[in-house]
Amino acid sequence: MFKCKPDYEEAQKNLDLFWENEDAGRPMVYMTYQKPEWKPFPKKDYPNLEARWLDLEYRVEEAAYWMENTVFVGEAMPVLFPNLGPEVFSAWAGCPYQYGEDTTWTSPCVFDWEKDGDKAVVDPNHPLYKKLEEYTSLALKRAEGSFMVGLTDFHPGGDHIAALRDPQTLATDLLEYPEFVKAKLKSSNVEYFAAFDHFLHMLQKAETPVASWLPVTARESMYIPSNDFSCMISTKMYEEFFYDGIRDECRHYGRSIYHLDGPGALRHLDAICTIPELNAFQWVPGAGREQVAPWIGVFKRMLAAGKSIMAFPQNMDDLRVLMDNLPSKGVYIQTWPLKNAEEAADLMKLIEGWPRGNKVK
Repeated sequence: MFKCKPDYEEAQKNLDLFWENEDAGRPMVYMTYQKPEWKPFPKKDYPNLEARWLDLEYRVEEAAYWMENTVFVGEAMPVLFPNLGPEVFSAWAGCPYQYGEDTTWTSPCVFDWEKDGDKAVVDPNHPLYKKLEEYTSLALKRAEGSFMVGLTDFHPGGDHIAALRDPQTLATDLLEYPEFVKAKLKSSNVEYFAAFDHFLHMLQKAETPVASWLPVTARESMYIPSNDFSCMISTKMYEEFFYDGIRDECRHYGRSIYHLDGPGALRHLDAICTIPELNAFQWVPGAGREQVAPWIGVFKRMLAAGKSIMAFPQNMDDLRVLMDNLPSKGVYIQTWPLKNAEEAADLMKLIEGWPRGNKVK
């Protein structure tokens, strides 16, 4: 089906089991290595960072070149993620947008809830909305028969409201203007689901599996609910303001994997685990905390709740810690970059010997 992933059907059947938290006999595995003929893609010079970010033709060709010169092993999928930055959804609602080397960010656009709170509404005619349509169309045309195309990084819900107001301001808003925050969360979710469905339809029309910045594909619909702002608040506030929105997101998607970011967000784990429609977690402990050993208990809590997990071992020692402590069912391993086919084959053989007797508790 895809030149970059000739074993797609077998891999997708395994991912179907991952989404259902069922046993495939071994963990899911994301492994890649570059083909021997690979050479760096030619670079271009730009007058500014915005011009570089918005050179969509170049970005599509650069991504296509990487995928067509990479071997995708196990459940690794070749997905072009049309990245316009993590706060593009908030830019569509009026936040000024700024471009950096590796990411983008917004400035607040709601300075007084009573005066301008109702003005921050997503505009489907915003230039960056049109750019994402163009980006997705170019990617789908280039990808046909070769690789897959995903959804952008939307960041709705709490992170969107934090972008409209600034995170520190939003933290006090929860105390001083709770009804304004709740109303904006409700109305912006309507805007978000309309935008999500629009871009999802573009992928479905092209009959491509669905993924995003996490290349975990689903046959019809998936996404990655998150709330990075939640590290600043108590679980009581999380449940009062944001739980229902995350639940509604999970209900809207066919498959969902929650991006839990940083130790400050761990206090909400038990609450998030009660969402029946949530399929999985991606746990990101943060810079300097990447070793998996300290987080085995976190993984076990997620698995015990019936949710699958993604783990990111940094080396062979990390991988053996996971093998010694976790079951194979419901586990997705994304490895470090590999050098060649021999290294990939040896690592896959090791993972296929994952102990079957490991228990969650």
